[in-house]
Amino acid sequence: MVLLALLTVSGASSRVVRVEVESAETLLQGRSFGLTGPYQKLTGKVFFAVDPANSANRIIADIDLAPTNSQGEVEFSSEFFLLKPLQADRGNGTVLYEVSNRGNKGMLSFFNAARGSRSPSDAEHFGDGFLLEEGFTLLWLGWQFDVPREPDRMRLLTPIARQDGGPIRGLVRSDFVVQDRVYDRLLSDRNHIPYPVADPDAPETVMTVRDRVESKRRVIPRSQWRFGRMENGRVVPDKGRVHLEGGFEPGKIYEVVYVSENPSLVGLGPTAIRDFVSQLKYEGNDDLSIPDDALDRALGFGISQSGRFLRTFLYYGFNEDEKHRIVFDGLISHVAGGGRGSFNHRFAQPSRDAHPFMNFFYPTDIFPFTDVEQHDPETGLQDGILTRRLARKFWPKIFYTNSSYEYWGRAASLIHTTIDGKEDIALYDNVRIYMFAGTQHGPAGFPPRVTLGQQLSNPMDFRWSMRALLKAMKRWAAGGGEPPPSQYPLRKDGSAVSAEDLMFPKIPGVGFSSRVHKAYRADYGPMFYSRGIVTKEPPDIGKAFPILVSAVDRDGNEIAGVRMPEQEVPLATFAGWNLFNEKSGPTDEISSMQGSYIPFARTEAERKANGDPRPSIEARYNSREEYLGLVADAGIRLIEAGYLLGKDLPAIVSNAGRHWDYLMQPDPQPTSGPQRP
Repeated sequence: MVLLALLTVSGASSRVVRVEVESAETLLQGRSFGLTGPYQKLTGKVFFAVDPANSANRIIADIDLAPTNSQGEVEFSSEFFLLKPLQADRGNGTVLYEVSNRGNKGMLSFFNAARGSRSPSDAEHFGDGFLLEEGFTLLWLGWQFDVPREPDRMRLLTPIARQDGGPIRGLVRSDFVVQDRVYDRLLSDRNHIPYPVADPDAPETVMTVRDRVESKRRVIPRSQWRFGRMENGRVVPDKGRVHLEGGFEPGKIYEVVYVSENPSLVGLGPTAIRDFVSQLKYEGNDDLSIPDDALDRALGFGISQSGRFLRTFLYYGFNEDEKHRIVFDGLISHVAGGGRGSFNHRFAQPSRDAHPFMNFFYPTDIFPFTDVEQHDPETGLQDGILTRRLARKFWPKIFYTNSSYEYWGRAASLIHTTIDGKEDIALYDNVRIYMFAGTQHGPAGFPPRVTLGQQLSNPMDFRWSMRALLKAMKRWAAGGGEPPPSQYPLRKDGSAVSAEDLMFPKIPGVGFSSRVHKAYRADYGPMFYSRGIVTKEPPDIGKAFPILVSAVDRDGNEIAGVRMPEQEVPLATFAGWNLFNEKSGPTDEISSMQGSYIPFARTEAERKANGDPRPSIEARYNSREEYLGLVADAGIRLIEAGYLLGKDLPAIVSNAGRHWDYLMQPDPQPTSGPQRP
């Protein structure tokens, strides 16, 4: 490893102690990206030190239990990856930070229609160059301490908390559902680094099994399982895995509670983001060749886990730096639904989320859900995302963008309704909410195939609209014009309904279930809200909050939200839900992050033969040319409203033509893909 640069900053002027640049190169041999010109790629590590006594740092869980240096500061470090204009004055003055999803880099593939990569370096990793042609400085900084030890995953290196010089112990819970019979399982989520078992024989240790989320737990006798793994046909001890005699049965919910020790200071992840973004924005960085006047605003973007991270970032108050300045001017929290996450409490597992049949009762879909403060009469809690700690002057401009899956599988309606679900909540003037009608968590590829669900996965692509919204956010955060109006299901106009009341058409071969993912009142113990310490595992679960979804038209297509051109001029029913197939889970449960694509019959004769209540393609459109003309008209209306970019319309129409050709070929049979995503 060649050290190209070493920056040392002394004194209290910055909480970034130094930046080590490990590699620096001109991107793609100097390829020019529009008026911005060539870009430079830099990677390395950022070193931090924070004062536990500073009021901006009091929000960090266990900050008083972290080791300190001779100046009484807590030290930690993080890996970074930076793409910046080679000539700083040709950029747009905005650093766009993506919260890495489990250590990955996603915004290039998301906004640029590029091939995904953890180490973007080839032309295909930059797609059509959209973000670079727009002049953004693109930043990734590791914030998660437990990501798998794989090349190019962004990582935070953080100290552990200790009490009176000794280890701190606490409860950790691991749950999982397997699709095939296996004999041992990792105690962490998604192959992350688990908290190791400290005392296998602790009295708190228990394993249970149940059939459904709300079913009664059945204790598995301790003699039938142990902390270990299979190796060469025998069980060997392993503090990060659990083994069950006879194996884990597919489709059952297993849960292990155990005692671990030496918790990492998870809250230093958002602290790192706060301090590095703030330094770049206000002070620049000489060794990164970023002058102090090159960047005058900062935007944050996060997908899924990372979108929930941004909601949590706001909730705890991290958008105020140590010098009491606003950090992010604008945030786009994408497909986060109503969730936050385990990003700032003791023994937190940041990867854990919440789905209808995956990761249950972690501190994700918990009160509060709205930015506006509400009172929950069931628990007595009164709270709001923006009102817990942040003063009004530290509120950024905010977009909450969701697919319709988040309304079925992520409790998204709770971000804009009252606690009882009966009324809409008025949004603050710095907030917009956009739901993309008839879409899934992340658009499926085309042609679509069957994965986890019973139906083809949903290929409706809303990323075209996200490009327009990103530009709108940049303007808004810079003091420019207002963004497009919010678009989401509302109680007042009848477009927000319960799943039980949804009038979904009876389509042959298409099952329907109203078993949406629920958010519950959860009690993690008396010190959770005050100190970030969980003392109840599993938590005590109270009543569920009411969940709403978008109403649908006679085709089963959603009427609320931003309707993409292929939704406005449909060839199929596009749903935000898809029931599990028999291989993947209970067939009446919503499958994780999947939507449905249910094509119309080509002809009226075909429709009648199948008993399909939806009019056929033949009955809707006279020709391919007429269909594409209608798609173009729908696109133009969205462009005029600010939800699409004019330059993207040709590609959108071209994709619609591909869609037509796929469905109108003699026999467009579903492609059966693997049963796991």
